[in-house]
Amino acid sequence: MKIAVSASGEGLDAPASPVFGRSPYMALIETDTMDCETLANPAISAAGGAGIQAAQFLASHGAQALVTGNVGPNAFQVFAAANIPVYLFSGSTVREAVEAFTKGELTQASGPSARSHSGLGGGGGQGRGQGRRR
Repeated sequence: MKIAVSASGEGLDAPASPVFGRSPYMALIETDTMDCETLANPAISAAGGAGIQAAQFLASHGAQALVTGNVGPNAFQVFAAANIPVYLFSGSTVREAVEAFTKGELTQASGPSARSHSGLGGGGGQGRGQGRRR
């Protein structure tokens, strides 16, 4: 089975990414052989719709399942329409994500685990507004 894992680097020993749409890389792993192909995520710099674009990218590369830290509602809808199940993983490496998947230790997500645009870094930190409403 070919699964995709959102990754912060290249190869099986790369850190698994806690985000999906703006993850720097997508690792495609054949679970029977552990052959790994790491692809740069073409949607990482998208002005909008990064999750949708990344999901379509993985579907076009034959991913049969996704393992990621979080997935937003739009990307989740693309995966659902393509019959690609999404599994959430909070471990450390791509290899550990694949091992957890093959051992059946991951739970299939029943919906998105992040809000829309959560990968854009629009948090409530003390930026220009310094935490105050004006």
